[in-house]
Amino acid sequence: MLPKSDTKGRGIRDHERDGRKQPMSLFSKVLLVIVLAAFSVVGAYRWAGRALGPTVEVNNPERYVGRTSVLDFSVETPGGTIAGVDAVLEQGDTRISLFSLAAPREARVEQETHERIRIVRTFDLNDLPGATEGPAHLIVTAVRPVLYGLRQASTSRTHSLELRFEPPRLTVLSTQHYVNHGGTEMIVYRVTPNDVESGVIVDNQIYPGFPAAGAGITGANEAMRVAFFALLHDQELNAPMQLFARDPAGNEVRADFNRRTFPKVFRRRQITVGNNFIQRVVPAIAEQSDAARVLLEGIPKDDLVAQYSRINADLRQENATYLLALAKQTQPRLLWQGSFRQLGNSQVESSFADHRTYLYNGQAIDQQVHLGFDLAATANVAILASNHGIVVHADFLGIYGNCVVIDHGMGLQSLYAHLSSIGVQVGDAVQQGQEIGRSGRTGLAGGDHLHFTTLLHGHPVTPIEWWDPHWIGDRITRKIARASAR
Repeated sequence: MLPKSDTKGRGIRDHERDGRKQPMSLFSKVLLVIVLAAFSVVGAYRWAGRALGPTVEVNNPERYVGRTSVLDFSVETPGGTIAGVDAVLEQGDTRISLFSLAAPREARVEQETHERIRIVRTFDLNDLPGATEGPAHLIVTAVRPVLYGLRQASTSRTHSLELRFEPPRLTVLSTQHYVNHGGTEMIVYRVTPNDVESGVIVDNQIYPGFPAAGAGITGANEAMRVAFFALLHDQELNAPMQLFARDPAGNEVRADFNRRTFPKVFRRRQITVGNNFIQRVVPAIAEQSDAARVLLEGIPKDDLVAQYSRINADLRQENATYLLALAKQTQPRLLWQGSFRQLGNSQVESSFADHRTYLYNGQAIDQQVHLGFDLAATANVAILASNHGIVVHADFLGIYGNCVVIDHGMGLQSLYAHLSSIGVQVGDAVQQGQEIGRSGRTGLAGGDHLHFTTLLHGHPVTPIEWWDPHWIGDRITRKIARASAR
């Protein structure tokens, strides 16, 4: 008897066998790898297209381009590999190449760090064919390779500029200028356009001009200017003097003016310093002056000569630097009226620009120039403002001790030193003859007296002229009147 067919069991086994996973063929595996690799490459390629480009920093020009200008910018990139850098000046349809890494020409390319380069190039009108005055754009583009050089990432920086090629114009209005060695003079002139920097250059010293209306010149328009300038005590009599004007694009013009200079004889004196004097003044100055304490570091306490010399020379220079900075707080108008007042009933102990040799035990230890007048009256005498102005300093100041500086406008200031007490504060408006303190012997003072000087833009100039009503009338008031009559 034949067995019954097990159709049910066989169907189950066939189903189980059909449901088992079949092993992937080699071809399928290779195809899968290729597909995954393709997706990876495409993804990496697309990612590389979004990679950050180099960092571009434009240092110059900031806003203006003149007849001669400097292109100065930096490019920084991770890894330090740069594929290309281009700088183009664009104005309307005109495109002018200023730099290309492929052909640097006159540019200086500096490797500041492994990842950063700096490009500096001077260019002038000859390098700007077709450019005209007016708005323009500087476009700097930097490129770096990514994905092993298969793609590039770039950065462009656009900088708005103004092209200015026409130099300023200068006209001297005042006719005669007489300058004493160590003294001051005033010039009246006209300059256009109105946004230029202007004034007088004496050798390497700049004396800026101010709107003439601030000097009291009636009817003065915006183009009229006034400048006070000086021939300093340590400059040559034939030092070059010129009027100048410079616009924001760097275009500059200079003009000569009629002038005569007059020599002055400066005295030479010897000053003896002893132990008692040094032991009194040096610790007192160091106690109130951080700069003095720093300067005295490393000097043995028993080396009195070294201590005094360091204070007398180096602290003196630091104080002079401070006064130059303080001059920037001047008002753009004249605050004073008439001649300045000298300390009443005073005796002149030292004069302006005395050349001093300091002796210790009969030996020369230092040389300095005394840039003011030492005026002695009675002890603790009231010190009065020499003219109207605004107090810009009222505190201890190194070699000057307790010191007041008054601004009289347009770069002119007066200094009162060695005070025993100060009676005003910074910002106070003072009138001529108003008490500002009391005389004393603070700082490098041997005895009770007032050290007085006048400063022009921070540079000491002789006060004698400012005490003289005839000098003020001839050199200043008359020029103001003539300019007002124009």
